[in-house]
Amino acid sequence: MNGAWSSPIYRETALIVLSFIFVSGLIVYFLRQKNYYFIVSWASIKSWLFVAPILFALLGLPEPWPLVVLTCIALLGAKIFFQLMGMYHRSYFVMICYAGIIALGACVWFNRLDIYNLLPMIVLGVSLFVPLVRNNYKRMIQYISLTTLAFVLLGWSFMHLGLILRFPSGIYEVMYLIILTEFCDNTNLAISRYFNRWKLFDRIDTKRSLESTFIAAAITIALAFAMRHLLPDRSQIYWLTSGLVAAIGGLFGDLVMTVIRRDAGIKIVGAFILGRGDFLHRVDRLIFVAPFYYYIMDYLHTVHHL
Repeated sequence: MNGAWSSPIYRETALIVLSFIFVSGLIVYFLRQKNYYFIVSWASIKSWLFVAPILFALLGLPEPWPLVVLTCIALLGAKIFFQLMGMYHRSYFVMICYAGIIALGACVWFNRLDIYNLLPMIVLGVSLFVPLVRNNYKRMIQYISLTTLAFVLLGWSFMHLGLILRFPSGIYEVMYLIILTEFCDNTNLAISRYFNRWKLFDRIDTKRSLESTFIAAAITIALAFAMRHLLPDRSQIYWLTSGLVAAIGGLFGDLVMTVIRRDAGIKIVGAFILGRGDFLHRVDRLIFVAPFYYYIMDYLHTVHHL
């Protein structure tokens, strides 16, 4: 089968997005000395100048390569999570999580949603046997809990993007979600400097405010409308729901991972290519967006066909 690159819509979307990133980067580059927020924006944009073309190229390949790419991203996200929590050396638990994520990819490929939804319990069950195999009890509750958390968030939840790939226009919807979610977060940070009177969760995140979140969500919904040609149905309920899921789900995914980072006392593990944050900062926004979008759109697809 031909990949998404054979579609003029995919090539047009790639050109528009890459052009937008380039122009934005050019503007922010000359303003980067103005204040801290422009420096942060430039760090993020220069990363995407490198990553976005690669991402478009890989996701545009024929099946099963887009699914393989998503599975590799989930594995890398899990690896960084274990490094963040200081248990990457606990190879038994790490390997169990990795095996579970690979199994998720296989379930998506073979369309076994029943096994897909059983895997969190399977991973938990296997993890419970590790203390017996190791004949050790010290800190095992912590290791088992963190392994399950890593698998549920960065495996089961994130890999719903793979399930979205199975939709008739799934590859476009995956790109649609990634673009909207990343755009919303960067917009929120950029305007929080000017609209920051009421903090949402001041003890967790000192940057985002109630006003900047609402404004960023509104702009993201407008972008969802402008890019609605990527959806299987251009009616209002589809693009409006997509914009809201990207804005709200992305925010809570980022906040949940911020709680984990702050509790662990580690902000960044490595760098995201060239810029702001690490690789996990790019993935965490999708851990709620992917399942929310999948189940809502699955319902809308069902109703539409009925």
